[in-house]
Amino acid sequence: MARKRKPAKKAVPRKARRARAKAARPEPKRVAAILAKLDEAYPAAECELKHENAFQLLISTILSAQCTDVRVNQVTQALYKKYPSPQAFAYANPRELEQEIRPTGFFRNKTKSVMGASKAIAEKFAGQVPRTMEEMLTLPGVARKTANVVLGTAYGIPSGIVVDTHVLRLAKRLDLSRNTDPKNVEQDLLKTIPQEKWIKFSHQLIWHGRRVCQARKPRCVECNLERLCYSKDKTV
Repeated sequence: MARKRKPAKKAVPRKARRARAKAARPEPKRVAAILAKLDEAYPAAECELKHENAFQLLISTILSAQCTDVRVNQVTQALYKKYPSPQAFAYANPRELEQEIRPTGFFRNKTKSVMGASKAIAEKFAGQVPRTMEEMLTLPGVARKTANVVLGTAYGIPSGIVVDTHVLRLAKRLDLSRNTDPKNVEQDLLKTIPQEKWIKFSHQLIWHGRRVCQARKPRCVECNLERLCYSKDKTV
């Protein structure tokens, strides 16, 4: 017997595809309302990693992977006194540095990244942290998130939006992105959030994620974004 052919899938008209894509994008009025509420709740939001310059912020950001800012700040308080420059980190004793940053976790990999990035800055960039995304991404252990933190916070350059675990979670809950990969989430946010808001928005969403919209038990009763949020995780 001849096999029955499966019916061919109907091609989705171009207009329908555009309509679906448009429906998936957040409404501009709703985005503006979210930004206004974040400004209202966190007018002074800023990076909570303690630093005195761009280089210290870079090292702290590398150390902050899978670690709290509080713990990083505790470690770097003594660390930056012993290693005051890129050269000092670049030619440090790796065994000693591993033990000094051990409380931040993943200390072996972080030691390689810290020393590698420091050496590159010392030898290729005359001791100065680069000011472009392209150059930042050439540093060992530096990806877009770290580069965005440094460029935005230290230099005031809106190179992108920091997508950490909090921003990733809140972008989904607020339906600002339906992607799950950080790179794709950032691209969605860049299309949605005005560029002049990129730096502040990153800090505000991180603050909100830490203080109110927490992973396991979001404090929705205290959230000024509650009426704009229709996440399945809501507790009210």
